[in-house]
Amino acid sequence: MQVFEDGALRLLRVGPLGPFANNAYIVADRNAGQAILVDMPAEGEKVLAALEGLRVLAIVLTHTHPDHWQSYDLLKGATGAPVLCHPDEAIMPRERMDGHLADGQELQVGSLRVKVIHTPGHTPGSCCFLVGGYLLTGDTLFPGGPGHSRTPQDLQREIASITGKLYTLPDATLVLPGHGDGTTIGQSKREYAVFASRPHPPDLCGDVLWESS
Repeated sequence: MQVFEDGALRLLRVGPLGPFANNAYIVADRNAGQAILVDMPAEGEKVLAALEGLRVLAIVLTHTHPDHWQSYDLLKGATGAPVLCHPDEAIMPRERMDGHLADGQELQVGSLRVKVIHTPGHTPGSCCFLVGGYLLTGDTLFPGGPGHSRTPQDLQREIASITGKLYTLPDATLVLPGHGDGTTIGQSKREYAVFASRPHPPDLCGDVLWESS
């Protein structure tokens, strides 16, 4: 587990979890004793242990690939919190969604505001979450490149989301993805500049790396 603190903000990365080495995140106002959960992968009992009595206001999903909600029953049952995702997500059964997220929406957690950023590409309803200088990117952006894309059109949508919505953030913003370690917006922009300087085949998609694809 990794902990980041800034004023009232206490941000916990719980992971790696499960067979896909997912990260779950707890975004908490430590003064108010309130939190939201970002994603609920396998080994949800470790997420519950990390809550340490915090009141969970909502469980928000970066997207609905099954590895990001494998602990649905455990975490929903233990917290009673509503599960929210973008309406363009079609993988999770609708009856398991308690509400929807919208681009630009701000979620209140005590004195904190968590901004929803819709970043289609990896999936149609992929979302990132910005709180202070921390950006939780799910499977949209990783150190070295974007998340997996199924088609060339999906890759282009993902690149447009990253360059148009994420690369406008300050370079010092810490990127915390749904799997693995983090990076910064500044570092990712430098890597992307290498990718953008090169020609690429029109059918490029899949697992793309900024500096070597």
